[in-house]
Amino acid sequence: MALTPHTSWPLSWIGRWHYAFVFQRRARVLAELLAAQIPQRASVLDVGCGDGTIGSLIARLRPDIFIQGVELQLRPGCRIPCKAFDGEKLPFDEASFDVCLFVDVLHHTQDPTILLREAVRVGRCFVLIKDHLAENFLDHLTLRFMDWIGNRPHGVVLTYNYQSREQWKQSFLACGLTEVSWTADVPLYPAPFSLLFGRGLHFVSLLMKNI
Repeated sequence: MALTPHTSWPLSWIGRWHYAFVFQRRARVLAELLAAQIPQRASVLDVGCGDGTIGSLIARLRPDIFIQGVELQLRPGCRIPCKAFDGEKLPFDEASFDVCLFVDVLHHTQDPTILLREAVRVGRCFVLIKDHLAENFLDHLTLRFMDWIGNRPHGVVLTYNYQSREQWKQSFLACGLTEVSWTADVPLYPAPFSLLFGRGLHFVSLLMKNI
């Protein structure tokens, strides 16, 4: 989460505030939720792993699993093993991992089905996703604000490509994935902030490849 030396002071301040008051709780909550969904002794590909914080927390909670990351730009000191990739083609053979993991990655793409199909190709069994839900204009507006605060200081490309529940269902269907579990109860923020930034805007879903 280190800011680049060229980050302007307002973005630098925002980044440090976000890390201190949001990022650490978010990472802990997500690691606990995601770790509970991963099968025993699974190999996991963390797509868009960032600095590996969440992946490393999952590995700490689940020492029986192996986690490998991929990222557009490799970050010095990444907390899990990581390879570079081009954002579309995963650098692994078919059926290389038991689980492909996406944590707030797919809404940064122009078309989430491109990476989902790659996950189906390199994954043997499951795809595990944490992402956003947007059903109306207010949802989009809130998520855009959250995305900008959390990612703009780190130079992350922001496409704001949020999907509704129905759109996610169609994306999963198009990629040959079936929902095993789905929850929009993702307590990332304490009260009263959860009333604005929680309220069903986040989901975690485990999906299985159709055989």
